[in-house]
Amino acid sequence: MSSALDGKPAASPVRQEFYRRLREKNAAPLWEVLSDLVTPQPKPRCVPALWKYEDMRPLLMESGGLISAREAERRVLILENPGLPGLSQITQSLYAGLQLVLPGETAPTHRHAPSALRFVIESDAGFTAVDGEKTTMRPGDFIVTPSWTYHDHGNAGAGSVIWLDVLDLPIINLLDAGFSEHHPQGTQPLNGSAGDAPAFSYPFASSRARLDRMRRNGAAHPCHGFKMPFVNPATGAWPLPAIATFLQLLPQGFAGAAHRSTDSTVFCVVEGQGRTRIGETTFSWKQHDLFVAPSWMPVAHASETDAVLFSASDRALQQTLGIWREEAPLASA
Repeated sequence: MSSALDGKPAASPVRQEFYRRLREKNAAPLWEVLSDLVTPQPKPRCVPALWKYEDMRPLLMESGGLISAREAERRVLILENPGLPGLSQITQSLYAGLQLVLPGETAPTHRHAPSALRFVIESDAGFTAVDGEKTTMRPGDFIVTPSWTYHDHGNAGAGSVIWLDVLDLPIINLLDAGFSEHHPQGTQPLNGSAGDAPAFSYPFASSRARLDRMRRNGAAHPCHGFKMPFVNPATGAWPLPAIATFLQLLPQGFAGAAHRSTDSTVFCVVEGQGRTRIGETTFSWKQHDLFVAPSWMPVAHASETDAVLFSASDRALQQTLGIWREEAPLASA
């Protein structure tokens, strides 16, 4: 006889009548849902998905003619996972979107409970300010906005500024812990001039140089190539408490072994082109494309040129909870 973990116990009229009486008391039998609640392995609702930048950028620019940054609060196109329609989520734990700031614009100053990261795609004179400290935004820079810090963004240049936003918004909403507010002065006062590398900014030039040093000094990982985590230099911990972030270099011709992990992961292509197999789906990608790999689904990267990938996931939170798991490389690969 199978257990409830293998499926629902057999139904009978007596049991159904008992369940009806339970529902009247706002109760339910665990054995009817145990196999859905306690699963043998992850069953993510999100699915592999790819957003081609050449498709998304024209739509983002079109939005610039429809609504101002001030009117919209944040002019963003949400990257919505096809498996999670209408939920404004790229994975079951993360929100992601592409944000646009046009020349001369400054987005209003606000703060909120969710933590956020910005990974810059296009910028020649963009900037962001966090709790009064301002930093420039250059392509490939990674910038964090910790929970409940005032922040705003602007564009002092002639070209568009575009970046990837990733927030732990679904986690905050799951906990019913969401708060937000505008700055009482509308725009926060600044402590001084823009710095090149304040504590919340990770310039791409430094990160890329570190990848090159890793390449010179060691062998590539069979699954990940040369992969570095971002860390808070003051604590050695992840830059954000729920979101782990990485930059990895896949050398030209790299054919990675398959791996899988419990953190659903958002990828942004910084340099180069290649392809990634996620489960039974293979995506071809190039610079600025974005894609997502769901939890516990086999992932294998291959590069046609030297390629650099930025990635973000909820690994930081999973590791804090002691539940993160990885198989790399997969035993069957």
